[in-house]
Amino acid sequence: MGGVVKTHDDIDRRSMALARAVVDRIDRDAERRGLAKARSVCARWAKSVPQPAVEEWHRLLENEWESIREVLTSDDETGRRLRQNSPFCGILTPIERWQLYRETRHESHTT
Repeated sequence: MGGVVKTHDDIDRRSMALARAVVDRIDRDAERRGLAKARSVCARWAKSVPQPAVEEWHRLLENEWESIREVLTSDDETGRRLRQNSPFCGILTPIERWQLYRETRHESHTT
């Protein structure tokens, strides 16, 4: 089985694409249900798997959406690190995620 080896850049590109799609979904929802879901996921993680990244997300999720959005889509080290353990899972459907995976995989092979 010959798989495609992903570089750190490939993984960062994919996680950024997912983060932007999540941000778009939450931005379009006046009730910010995705944000509420992420807060719930993070609280559950904090109880079951206390880790520094979970604690960092927990503190970040206490802020207003605009601040959270900025970190989630930041291309700096903090943004990249936090996206590796994002509590925004479940915001996109599996079909939407796989579509983004395919698009980013295609982009990494054409650049």
